[in-house]
Amino acid sequence: MAALAALLGASAPASAVDAVRVNRDVTAIDLTSAIERYRSDGDVIQISTAPGTDGIVRRIAVRAREAGTRPDWIVFALTNDGDEQIDRLLVAPHFLLPGSGVIWPDLGASRIAAITASQGIRPDRLEEPGADLFLLTLDPGTTVTFVAELRGPDVPKLLLFERGVYREKQNGLTLYKGIIIGIAGLLALFLTVIFVVKGALIFPAAAALAWAVLAYAGIDFGFFQRVFPLAEDAERIYRAAAEAILAATLLVFLFAYLNLNRWHVRYGHVTLLWLAFLAGLVALAVVDPPVAAGVARISLAAVAGIGFILVLHLATHGYDRAVMLIPTWLLLVVWVTAAGFTVLGRLESDLVAPALIGGLVLIVMLIGFTVMQHAFSGGALAHGSASEAERRALALSGSGDVVFDWDVVSDRVYVSPEVETLLGLSRGALSGPARDFLDAIHPFDRDRSGAALDALIEQRRGRIAQDFRLRAAQGTYHWFRLKARPVVGTDGEAIRIVGTLSDVTENKTSEERLLVDAVHDNLTGLPNRQLFEDRLDAALAFAAQDPTLRPAVLMVDLDRFKAVNEAAGLAGGDAILLTLARRLGRLLRPQDTLARMAGDAFAVILLSERDPERVMAFAEMMRRALSTPVTHAEREMFLTASIGVALHDQTADTRREDVIRKAEIAIAHAKRQGGNRIEIFKPTMQTGRDDRLALAADLRRALERGEMKVEFHAVVRLEDRTVAGFEAQLRWDHPRLGRLSPATFVTIAEETGTIASLAGFVLERAAQELASWQAALDVDPPIFASVRLPSRQLLRQDFLGEVKTVLARTGVLPGSLKLELAESLVMENPEYAAQMLARLRDLGAGLSLDEFGTGYSSLAYLQRFPFDTIRIDRSFVRDLARSGRPSILRAIVRLAGELGMDVVAEGAETEEEATALADLGCDYAQGPVFGVPMTPIQARRFIGATPEAA
Repeated sequence: MAALAALLGASAPASAVDAVRVNRDVTAIDLTSAIERYRSDGDVIQISTAPGTDGIVRRIAVRAREAGTRPDWIVFALTNDGDEQIDRLLVAPHFLLPGSGVIWPDLGASRIAAITASQGIRPDRLEEPGADLFLLTLDPGTTVTFVAELRGPDVPKLLLFERGVYREKQNGLTLYKGIIIGIAGLLALFLTVIFVVKGALIFPAAAALAWAVLAYAGIDFGFFQRVFPLAEDAERIYRAAAEAILAATLLVFLFAYLNLNRWHVRYGHVTLLWLAFLAGLVALAVVDPPVAAGVARISLAAVAGIGFILVLHLATHGYDRAVMLIPTWLLLVVWVTAAGFTVLGRLESDLVAPALIGGLVLIVMLIGFTVMQHAFSGGALAHGSASEAERRALALSGSGDVVFDWDVVSDRVYVSPEVETLLGLSRGALSGPARDFLDAIHPFDRDRSGAALDALIEQRRGRIAQDFRLRAAQGTYHWFRLKARPVVGTDGEAIRIVGTLSDVTENKTSEERLLVDAVHDNLTGLPNRQLFEDRLDAALAFAAQDPTLRPAVLMVDLDRFKAVNEAAGLAGGDAILLTLARRLGRLLRPQDTLARMAGDAFAVILLSERDPERVMAFAEMMRRALSTPVTHAEREMFLTASIGVALHDQTADTRREDVIRKAEIAIAHAKRQGGNRIEIFKPTMQTGRDDRLALAADLRRALERGEMKVEFHAVVRLEDRTVAGFEAQLRWDHPRLGRLSPATFVTIAEETGTIASLAGFVLERAAQELASWQAALDVDPPIFASVRLPSRQLLRQDFLGEVKTVLARTGVLPGSLKLELAESLVMENPEYAAQMLARLRDLGAGLSLDEFGTGYSSLAYLQRFPFDTIRIDRSFVRDLARSGRPSILRAIVRLAGELGMDVVAEGAETEEEATALADLGCDYAQGPVFGVPMTPIQARRFIGATPEAA
């Protein structure tokens, strides 16, 4: 007795349970709500039984199957009030989709390990896949308490069936499940066959989805468990993996069917990452099936939801595949919603789970029908048997143009809906009478377009290619090009006008931008010199008709802006110019014109002021605005400007050239007076036009008048006295002063901003001549031409582009067009010069260092400069003739040889000097002894490169 007391004290007693009455007429009872659950602290549990017919409550102790364990228990009681013995089947399903949960879902396992009856016949376990099945026997007039030891923490469902009813139910479900699995299997096989026949990506994706659904249905219906007996843990792994694979195949089908990679490459990246994540879930199912299944269920819902949004988005953009998928995907969203309510326990019917599997198969069947429609649509066209009309329709669709059709007889215009969508108009807004269509055209284009269409009707032949603007819903206009021709009926009259409309807005915008750029400055956006002169012509023409109109021209030139460029850099100088242009622009009225004439020169056509005093007041206002400090890089830049004013003289100012010249003479006079001044042109300023300031005014028009000439001075190879190349030299044939050398006008060109135009001119002419020489002469090394760059202003980005263009256009051999730069010019800013010279060399230009030895130079920098030629100044050659001591000259030649450079000596006047240079190892020489500068024709004859000689 002591041992029994100790045994019974090992567990706390449980209270008595309420019994469930079992009648023979009741064939099925849900005991889930009638069971009591216990968690024991040991391997024995004490239970107070339900009161019997005598009202006595007994206490029983039940021991676990394995000693030392602490299993969970359930207790329930059944009462048989009848006078006959009752047999019932106790059913505890292993897996139930309803209430299984989303996070860490219950994937099923054996629920009941053993069951003990308080009296009567011991329950017998029956073999049943997918459920724990026990046969319970209740004697007449007895109340039996049953204690069940659980394998896991809970029993989600506990049912009591009459044996025949349970078998009938199972047979009915088995038939239903067999039909569903059969349909799913046939569908998977059929889609696989389609995949073999058609190789597009949507077909293997659809087949994979069908096989995944078949696998999921087979596991959920217990089909695979019957064919391939599985352990409980393996069944949970397969169930979790099947759910992950179902989500993955659904994602693959969505990606393949909608061809998402076509819309954006990121869609492909997101899909690959998602698939990699789902593949990881399949691997996770081996370790932790509940977690893998929970994440897979969330992913399946996400694919359905996000996919539905994506389908709607693409459908609204006119994608046919998306439109066709809307019903199927909507059904999928409904299915996912129902499945969510089911796993959360909101839907608990026994038929919910089989119905969901059947719905999933139905969805796959609809997907299969959609895929088949794509597989077999357009058969004739796909096999190349299209008619001519079909080919034209396909070509029109592929071109991106839209249809324009005007039924002249019924006066109805039809335009494809794409145009209305582009313009934001409602469907059919452009369809209707021709009058309504013409009303949508821009007023400036309406009459011209209507006349062109009327001409087609009247002439009954021909074609038109008409550009016009159509008004959008927001009030903006889009450019369209109409290409159309008439269709003539049997009576010889035009019955239709048919053609295409294409959107040419981008082309028109580009053309307008090019037109604007052609007459506007790229930096400031102001009118350039060409547009300024055109507007000045118009102003002078109006002034000739209206005596009250007195246009004044004000020329503005910044003083010492070269120093600003040196201090702030080229980019900083451009920013300062842009600031000053905006200041000046704010002073003008709408009828006035501000233009940028050159680098730091501006001009104004003033029409808003007519009184000379008011014009001078305006000029003073401009001067003050320009003298206000400009902040750049946390520094204040103080600038001044010289302003030349040419007032209108109705008796004399009839040509714009005269007016501009007067303003330039006035500004030159202001410069001569020290700058920061306003000067009005006076006739006395024209005296002494040969001075430096008047020369600046003439220099601006020298190129246009053809006064600039290029001559070529031969460079001779001292070894064999053959012509190795030429140096291009610019000359100005001034109409009054005669021929002027560059030394006379280069400084003026720098100040007036025309140096770039002059350098481009001589560079272009030298390259053209060099190309003709090289085409006529096949010599090695090739003949070369040198062009001197006399100004540091030429080492700019725009000059690099000009050199590149000239080399590409003329096709001269690399390194044969040499650019000469003075040593003093390079050493002003050696770091910047080294960068620009390297870029010139990379473009294919040769580089020559001029006037070497005449100033201070650093040999360290000289090694860094990519020069291939050194030009020795004529002073060294002159000293050689006088003293006969060539020490310095010999050192220079030796230094050049060590650096791998050629040497050209300038100023060789006698044969003795040429011989001495050759003895010193000098490569080339140039000077009067070898001839004087020649015209291009003379140079061709000199080297035998004339067409006759060639």
